[in-house]
Amino acid sequence: MDLFAKESPGPLADRMRPKQFSDFLGQDELIGEGKPLRAILEKGTTPPSMIFWGPPGSGKTTLARMISEKTTHPFVQFSAVISGIKDVKAAIEEARWKKSQDGKGTILFVDEIHRFNRAQQDAFLPHIEDGTVILVGATTENPSFEINRALLSRCRVFTLHALDPEQMKTLLTRAAEREEWRLEEGVAELLAEIGAGDARAALNLLEVSASAAGVSPVSRDIVKKSAQGRTIAYDKNRDQHYDTVSAFIKSMRGSDPDATLFWLAKMIEAGEDPLFIVRRMIIFASEDIGNAEPRALMIANAVKETVAFVGMPESYYALAQGAIYLATAPKSNRAGTAYLRAKEDVQKHPNEPVPLHLRNAATSLMKEMGYGKGYEYAHNNEKGIVSHSHRPDSVEENIYYQPTQHGFESMIRKWMDERRKSK
Repeated sequence: MDLFAKESPGPLADRMRPKQFSDFLGQDELIGEGKPLRAILEKGTTPPSMIFWGPPGSGKTTLARMISEKTTHPFVQFSAVISGIKDVKAAIEEARWKKSQDGKGTILFVDEIHRFNRAQQDAFLPHIEDGTVILVGATTENPSFEINRALLSRCRVFTLHALDPEQMKTLLTRAAEREEWRLEEGVAELLAEIGAGDARAALNLLEVSASAAGVSPVSRDIVKKSAQGRTIAYDKNRDQHYDTVSAFIKSMRGSDPDATLFWLAKMIEAGEDPLFIVRRMIIFASEDIGNAEPRALMIANAVKETVAFVGMPESYYALAQGAIYLATAPKSNRAGTAYLRAKEDVQKHPNEPVPLHLRNAATSLMKEMGYGKGYEYAHNNEKGIVSHSHRPDSVEENIYYQPTQHGFESMIRKWMDERRKSK
């Protein structure tokens, strides 16, 4: 493989790559007039190593190529998907030779850099340090999780965002005019909608649709047939997975059943493990609802049993029912916060003995030692309330559980207030 070979003209997405900042759509916060990345490139000096983080089709590769065109440094590009450590070493050796000739480091563009393992990423470190290579990495995944800390500390991270609908429409219209393709009314909007901010995907679909249309204008029907269904951006082991489940949980916490159903549907349709979903629902039932609606935990567990017994796809009924119930239930996180307060006291007083009156006098000797003396049997009291303490003196006055006034917890709060008054 010739790592330094120039790419031949390719698909429409490649032909439409902008050469100038003025042609670049989106990312104004990075390459707008006076913005940080543009300032770096316009200086024409040696750029720093950097990581471009953004969704597919947001312009990461295009920016990398603009760097190569606006500097006098050699430029090498390869993909971490199809390249291995041998390719990295070969590129570095070539870069070392070039530096020995003209003193310039090589800009090494690694697409999908998150695909490289720790050893492969570590291989760049000494060569970045001595200026042999200037690393430019592109990733769709959060660099904080996917890029080694040592490597990340040597790079500037620039975040790119998906193109908005108007930017997508402008790009598609430009492409159609350049290729002299006719688009029926509403086609550019439909392509932009299907592309969902991914310029490359939208341009590829436009090219396929134009080929299918032949000499006729590209219609909405042709686009829909060419699309063959829309792929949901969702990687069960990466950002889309965690971002989506986070949105699902926060929608339930915010008591928004419609948003809850949207994120639930996205997870299910993307092939998420339904047991993963229901595990989050069970945790949520205790963490965010608690005693405001004690039945929430039972219902979440009932959903788990249904999913395990019935399976998919029919289990979406139970998942939807349970999620709606959790979203609309009164909320309280007081059980969890109460535990954390108790935990803090345990850590402060780890060796407090159990009060004698709470100990079980299992033998006569224990009874003689005062075990169980003064213990009051709660059931002998009409209200089930006793006067003695149930904790060591050092933590007796600390209140852990503070019920809300939401749902069933309002009744618990009333009972606890009465209990404290009667003592």
